[in-house]
Amino acid sequence: MILAGGEGTRLTVLSEERAKPAVPFAGKFRIIDFTLSNCVNSGIYTVGVLTQYRPHSLNDHIGIGKPWDLDRSRGGVRLLQPYQARRGQNWYAGTADAIYQNLNFITENRAENVVILSGDHIY
Repeated sequence: MILAGGEGTRLTVLSEERAKPAVPFAGKFRIIDFTLSNCVNSGIYTVGVLTQYRPHSLNDHIGIGKPWDLDRSRGGVRLLQPYQARRGQNWYAGTADAIYQNLNFITENRAENVVILSGDHIY
């Protein structure tokens, strides 16, 4: 599970129009590319990306996950948006709530182990 809903208040100039994980890095990458690549290089092929703040450019960038070999019929990448009720919005109330609201993703994939990663760190 990759937490990718950050507003990026310390990167305001770069993240006014996009989520922090979607901020360009080194001309041709996005910050989230490092986390996605690290998942695949570690043998993790079922990835849920939890988005929230201005997710459109991030959703477009990740798409079906083809650049990371995550365009699979089993597993692959899935963009997990916060639940939107008929009346108002029910945004994630923090990291634990984001995971809680997406427990079905974990159970549907019969995950024995779950890794929770940040989508806005470069490592």
